[in-house]
Amino acid sequence: MTIQQLTYFLAALDHGSFSAAAEALHMAQPSLSEQVRRLEAELGVRLFQRGGRGLVPTEAGRSLRDHAQRVLDDVEVAREAVAETRELRGGTATFGTWGAARFYPGTQIVADFRRKFPKVRLRLLGLNSADVAEAVREGELEVGMVALPIDDRGLDVQPIMRDELVYASADPAMLREPKTILDVAAAPLVMFDASYAAEDPTRRQLAALAQAAGVALEPQIDVEDVEMAIELAARGLGDTLVSRGIIHSMGRRMPRRLGWVPFAEPVYDTFAFIQRRDARISPASREFLAVAEARLRALAAELDAKPPRSRLPDVA
Repeated sequence: MTIQQLTYFLAALDHGSFSAAAEALHMAQPSLSEQVRRLEAELGVRLFQRGGRGLVPTEAGRSLRDHAQRVLDDVEVAREAVAETRELRGGTATFGTWGAARFYPGTQIVADFRRKFPKVRLRLLGLNSADVAEAVREGELEVGMVALPIDDRGLDVQPIMRDELVYASADPAMLREPKTILDVAAAPLVMFDASYAAEDPTRRQLAALAQAAGVALEPQIDVEDVEMAIELAARGLGDTLVSRGIIHSMGRRMPRRLGWVPFAEPVYDTFAFIQRRDARISPASREFLAVAEARLRALAAELDAKPPRSRLPDVA
């Protein structure tokens, strides 16, 4: 059974005769009817009753129709998918992320994608996760990467990795043991993402933990940028909360006079890809997601080993 035979069979069924089907397909009638006869021989049944009224499908022919149509539809989808990838020679891939996503690992993802598709333009919009979710929901962005939780109305959410949150301080006395949410609520905190404080997923998660414990998180210093929060904490102006992924990404730029410990009950940021539910995304965006997923899964594996879950500050 071949795709060609199924195509000729459906054409004959739709047009009611071999000659009309052959004319519609711009081919010779004997070639078409011969392929249908070969299909009947392979299946061991007659698909048509041939008579004065033209072709009338048998019960077997009627049974085959839906199956044949599904096969041809699937073949067409496969052809389009391959053609789209093969023809990815231009256009723009636009991807929304939260502000600190450059640490996870943004430059490597861009470099990998550009090596694979050098003629496709990239636009990476650094927003907050809540804004990314809204932009995808409204169709302003095809896809995005967010920290959970978000409002997922109308969205497909694909969690991709998680990253442990740690408590960072320049004071060794603050790092004697893992922290509870009560410890964090009582500490002088420096927090980042000031503009999105109420909507930031990490803050929302911590606020829920604090609320369950009957306390509130009230930072002493609020800033926008995570690196500024880390630098202020390293200067002893307060303690901060940062993920191990950011520590890993900063490498030697992470101040040595800053140490950290995990939470007594580990707390994680969870990152996910999002797109509109049931929406078909462009080939460029689909390929960018594939590259990003590979890099993020590799990072998640690295974080199982480094950086350490705790470190004392270098006070020398």
